[in-house]
Amino acid sequence: MNPVVEHFFDPVTFTFSYVVFDEETLDAVIVDPVLDYDSASGEISYQSANKLLEFVKKKQLTVEWILETHAHADHITAAQYLREKLQAKVAIGQGIVKAQKHFAVVFNLTNDFATDGRQFDHRFTDHEIFKLGSIDCKVIATPGHTDDSMTYLIGDAAFIGDTMFHPQVGTARCDFPGGDARTLYQSIQKILSLPADTRLFLCHDYPTIDRLPIYQVSIEQQRQKNIHVSQQATERDFIAFRQERDGMLAAPKLIYPSIQINIAAGKLPSAESNQCQYIKIPLTVKKD
Repeated sequence: MNPVVEHFFDPVTFTFSYVVFDEETLDAVIVDPVLDYDSASGEISYQSANKLLEFVKKKQLTVEWILETHAHADHITAAQYLREKLQAKVAIGQGIVKAQKHFAVVFNLTNDFATDGRQFDHRFTDHEIFKLGSIDCKVIATPGHTDDSMTYLIGDAAFIGDTMFHPQVGTARCDFPGGDARTLYQSIQKILSLPADTRLFLCHDYPTIDRLPIYQVSIEQQRQKNIHVSQQATERDFIAFRQERDGMLAAPKLIYPSIQINIAAGKLPSAESNQCQYIKIPLTVKKD
């Protein structure tokens, strides 16, 4: 039994979100939902998340899980908004604890911020099994981009986060805390060793003039055509390439709001005495 997968693309952050469901039981999960955020005004809104809710309602689905492939640095999750609307559980990989401990220092979070992952309803471990209706599901730890990166294998559908993108785009960066090029290469090999008919669902795509955004690719496409990890690329080649490439990359535009909210499972900062909520932005002052 394999799931039905409906994709939703956010052109602002180039992110795919998914509603995945068992057509017989109408049980569902949501993967990597996006909260709309305007960095200039600080305004948060829910158009993207509401599209997911509309689809769930139309199909009369029961959503049990909201699954995060990792704590994203390029968009804010709508997990808490959807959790409240759907009474679903929010889950991520156990590696979130390492990410929380690191960023609690970076952002000088108060003692009120727990760094044991308790903000999430569940923290999956490698090889953990769960069910989506009658469909068997397996969690595969695929770190390298981040400590908490996970792949969710739901029937024949693998939601691979940022491990790999469209073959013309390549693979994830490895210069975030907990990132490691060798580890990412090994995680990618785990994905490429899945059954050949496994459908790979991407977290992002970056369309060009000649190509619309693509959300699904095959294992064979990645093996043959991925510009970073095709069959011709050795582990040593990949590590050297990623280390050189990552050293030239700028930080994601939304990294500060995204990380602060996403390591808290999408919970927004508490209002301060003036009833406003704030995101911290650490400053780096260059010396003359």
